[in-house]
Amino acid sequence: MTTNASGADKVEAAWQKLFASDQVSAELVAEAHAEPQLRQLFPWIGMWELHFSRCTELRWTWDVPYIGPTAAGPGHAGPYYVEGPSRTQKIGKADTAQEAVAMVVERLPANCGPAFNGTSEELEAYESRRKL
Repeated sequence: MTTNASGADKVEAAWQKLFASDQVSAELVAEAHAEPQLRQLFPWIGMWELHFSRCTELRWTWDVPYIGPTAAGPGHAGPYYVEGPSRTQKIGKADTAQEAVAMVVERLPANCGPAFNGTSEELEAYESRRKL
């Protein structure tokens, strides 16, 4: 594990990589990045979906809802679906990227701060020590 400052650098580098990707809608990436609460999380793409992790390293966290296009394919824009945090939890459909981002922000976990620089296991251990 490295310092929190490099964690912020990793998060921003991941966002910049998404801006250049055709695997997710540029409109969705821009809208999510414009939201301060999401911009501090580590973004990643899976199955054309935009996911957000509370840590910077694999295995990423699965406790934040995610956004996908209703028609899968590289760079496909809305309408969108919002699900999660697990794949069995359907939240709803959004006609615009702005609506989809708002649905995620409304459902962020409590104290969902800047992404932790490390793995989900390290984050869990860190959070356990903080509770003591």
